[in-house]
Amino acid sequence: MALEITDSSFQDTVLKSDKPVLVDFWAVWCGPCRTLGPIIEEVASDFEGKAVVGKVDVDNNQEISMQYGIRNIPTVLIFKNGEVVDKLVGVTPKEIIAEKLSAHL
Repeated sequence: MALEITDSSFQDTVLKSDKPVLVDFWAVWCGPCRTLGPIIEEVASDFEGKAVVGKVDVDNNQEISMQYGIRNIPTVLIFKNGEVVDKLVGVTPKEIIAEKLSAHL
């Protein structure tokens, strides 16, 4: 299951992770985010133990959202060694998300 990542947990969960981290920036009111949600959960299950998969609610975690310039949601960022290495905006098929994340394992 995807982790809930907050402004306060972002540093430890994402930036200090020794594994690649996929972060889904979303909001409860966002229709496309609700479409992407189950896909992110499947990716979290598929990559368990190999990568960290989490979600940031942009309404409740505006500091991180602003820091990474999140203007459209859903936006998925992939981090490796604390750096953004890939970005996907909008609803993206599971195969593409998995392919992008696999490239950083």
